[in-house]
Amino acid sequence: MGIYVNPNNDGFKQSLNSKIYVDKSGMIEITNNLLDTEQKCMCISRPRRFGKSMGINLLVAYYSKGCDSKELFSNLKIAQNLDFEKHLNKYNVIWLNLPKFYEPGSSIDTLLPTMISELKEELKEEFSQILDNTNKPLQLLLSDIYKKTNEKFIVLVDEWDFIFRESSNSKVQEEYVNFLRILFKDSPFIKLAYLTGILPIKRYNTQSALNNFTEYSMVIPRSLAEYFGFTEDEVKALCIKFNRDFDEIKAWYDGYLMPGNVHLYNPCSVVMSMDGGKLQGYWVATSSFEALRIPINLNLDGLRESIISLIGGNRYKVNVNYFQNNITDFETKDEALTFLVHLGYLAYDEVTCEVFIPNREIKQEFEHSVIASKWQEVVDALKNSENLLQATWNCEEEKVAEFIEQTHQKVAAVIKYNNEEALRSVVSIAYYTAINYYEFKKEFPCGKGFADMVFLPYKHVNKPLIVIELKKNNTAESAIAQIKEKKYPESFERYSGDILLVGITYDDDKKHYCKIERITKI
Repeated sequence: MGIYVNPNNDGFKQSLNSKIYVDKSGMIEITNNLLDTEQKCMCISRPRRFGKSMGINLLVAYYSKGCDSKELFSNLKIAQNLDFEKHLNKYNVIWLNLPKFYEPGSSIDTLLPTMISELKEELKEEFSQILDNTNKPLQLLLSDIYKKTNEKFIVLVDEWDFIFRESSNSKVQEEYVNFLRILFKDSPFIKLAYLTGILPIKRYNTQSALNNFTEYSMVIPRSLAEYFGFTEDEVKALCIKFNRDFDEIKAWYDGYLMPGNVHLYNPCSVVMSMDGGKLQGYWVATSSFEALRIPINLNLDGLRESIISLIGGNRYKVNVNYFQNNITDFETKDEALTFLVHLGYLAYDEVTCEVFIPNREIKQEFEHSVIASKWQEVVDALKNSENLLQATWNCEEEKVAEFIEQTHQKVAAVIKYNNEEALRSVVSIAYYTAINYYEFKKEFPCGKGFADMVFLPYKHVNKPLIVIELKKNNTAESAIAQIKEKKYPESFERYSGDILLVGITYDDDKKHYCKIERITKI
């Protein structure tokens, strides 16, 4: 047993000992089915703190010869699988966590040689009766062990893309990719290669060298979608256990849409919010938002307009196929937005090929980045938002129209303001601070149609429900009439209290009008 070769199960024990542990052991059935197949090389890319390292600890504990994990798995889902014991602690495992081989302040050039040297030392100790010459390249040492024992290796690499994220030195990157290619390409001693990182593996400049890996990403999650992030059912169970309001947790941390309409929640933030934690941005606080600021400051062919539209609650169609994994120099707007999907700042709907801001936590991060980037027109609009909301609660129609018109004037340079969709973007930005009191719904199905915008108050907030209808070149009264005609208020069966019916219109001269009616639902 070593640190890197046939490690123990301490990492998985730590996960199980945590106050909150969500059983993701079902993923082992998937990896078992890939052992010794053409699809044995896997790359799982997910944002920070989405459970990648916990997944590797799970696999180390299950496969490694260096421990006995039967008892640890006895109450988990995988223990019910017929092949559970067939693979349990039966294989030589190599576990590598790239940042562990890097000393801050030192040159990134030394990481790969240091890692190879440390690994060779442990192979020499573990297979002392087999290896008589450890001066050979690593892949030849592993090949020698395989030839003499007929035993293959499972290689687990955490943060495989660390070198690419820390260094722009193309020579260092190329040497590293060549190392991976030689280690994993057509290697008979590999039983499973399981790499995790933030970014996908295929599209670096030398991507053809790694085309034997199957990607499991935020864009193409495949069969592993539910194993990185918490599912809706898992979050509901935690809310019951810790007496938290599910709707509020959903508004804060949901939004990552996977195939089959599977909603994934940010696991880091859900865990932090459960045990008495305040609802706030936990995940975004784990690192600088510099990664978000880099692409939004570029303003590639209208990127700024797209970002403002996203902040306004809209979606944006993106071609995710041309992302080259270049994390600083983007050639197109689609590349920059795809990068934000992989980082977790945007969610992706593969059915519509659209990106969107997934939840309240991330929306606040965009706000912080826009302010830090000095987009003054948007900053000013956000500052007006609280005043607008107060005027709405007070039914001050002229003030509401004035504040929305001011917001329009401030963002007109970046939003083509010529239809109801553009108006919805502006109104969404204008009402930005409403997220402190409300769950925001756009094109919300209710009554006999779809309300343009609905603000549903959180359960602990004593504020009126707000229904907004938007019109161009029509009267605000007609917007109110549509709300009543289509019986939007009657559809909120579980709500009782005040409802504000808000009609907002504008004409070709960009003059805005507002009509507000207050009704009470018993």
